[in-house]
Amino acid sequence: MTEFEMLLTQSGWSMPEAAKALGYSEGHLYRWKRGEEVPREAVMKLLRMEVRSRQRHDNNASFSFIDLFAGIGGLRRAMEGAGGRCVFTSEWDRFAQQTYHANFPDNRPIAGDIREVDPEDIPDHDVLVAGFPCQPFSIAGVSKKNALGRAHGFLDETQGTLFFDVLRILMHHRPAAFMLENVKNLKSHDKGRTFEVIRRALTEELGYTLHTQIIDAANFVPQHRERIVMVGFREATDFSFEELNLPGRQGRGMRDILHPENGAEAPEGHYTVGPDAKVSDKYTLTDKLWAYLQDYAAKHRAKGNGFGFGLVDGDSIARTLSARYYKDGSEILVSRGEGRNPRRLTPRECARLMGFDDSFRIPVSDTQAYKQFGNSVAVPVFAEVARLMQPHVLKLMDQPRLQKVG
Repeated sequence: MTEFEMLLTQSGWSMPEAAKALGYSEGHLYRWKRGEEVPREAVMKLLRMEVRSRQRHDNNASFSFIDLFAGIGGLRRAMEGAGGRCVFTSEWDRFAQQTYHANFPDNRPIAGDIREVDPEDIPDHDVLVAGFPCQPFSIAGVSKKNALGRAHGFLDETQGTLFFDVLRILMHHRPAAFMLENVKNLKSHDKGRTFEVIRRALTEELGYTLHTQIIDAANFVPQHRERIVMVGFREATDFSFEELNLPGRQGRGMRDILHPENGAEAPEGHYTVGPDAKVSDKYTLTDKLWAYLQDYAAKHRAKGNGFGFGLVDGDSIARTLSARYYKDGSEILVSRGEGRNPRRLTPRECARLMGFDDSFRIPVSDTQAYKQFGNSVAVPVFAEVARLMQPHVLKLMDQPRLQKVG
């Protein structure tokens, strides 16, 4: 990646915005981006100034954290809201990196595959946050070692999984706390064996106290999205999930995130058009797709199954937004009235549904945006968890990081 491309990404500007701000054609910008021509120093200086102006002033941050399996930065937003300062980021997907850079213009690269990162190359930090993928752990190898009378631990039980990388970083740095996120069914995965390996590794092997809670994002946004939150501390604290402030639905509905289409907001990109910022027709389902989804739902209803599309209006709480939303949008379709085909959510509406405010930049295609928001965390959920963690983290920060694993 050229320096120009990196700075352009970090600026958060779209190509038309950058062309207007820099005073050059989009053709020039694309040639500079590809490295075919070298931009003038005045252009680079202007870009550097824009990136610096967007960087967060974090000198007053109360604690530091690292952001693993970062996606588009949902957990980072939550931690920064509690006074945290991000010192390291890892995310392998290049499109997610693009969105992350556009919203968090750090003067440092994003690490790619965490499996290739040495813990010594990660800065010291007070909190580790990660939305790690759930993978099955091999029990066979452990059983064999038991039979042979050989010692084993989490390094053997989790080898080959991405949770292993979370553990080796925790073991090396011994941060004051961690916050991990996963799907609700983690506890029941592989008949509970997966979660038991995780619990034992974090507590018995590494010596952290562990608190778990399943939280539905519908407490904060109009979407049912249940996720397990795992919070751990290096030493015992009086942290309790019972102190979470969960506001509940309180009249919340999809109207809170849908485009009003009445001129109350300015048109945005290709999402909304015209003086009233109407949702573009491109998001309305074709007759063919709408007929297919209705037939599919009817067939499953006849069999007594609950499969089918999810139709919402302003009063609705939506189903869980998934990474497959780009395929047909079937889990959340917005009703447009009798006799009219429903439409998909726009990427901006997906961002709002996940708790990102309208300052969040979406520099990627609709397909990539749908994948990214479907894979993201609901920011307000984890902002509340981070708020609850913060005083306990501060109490532990000055204590020594005793090594409990050799």
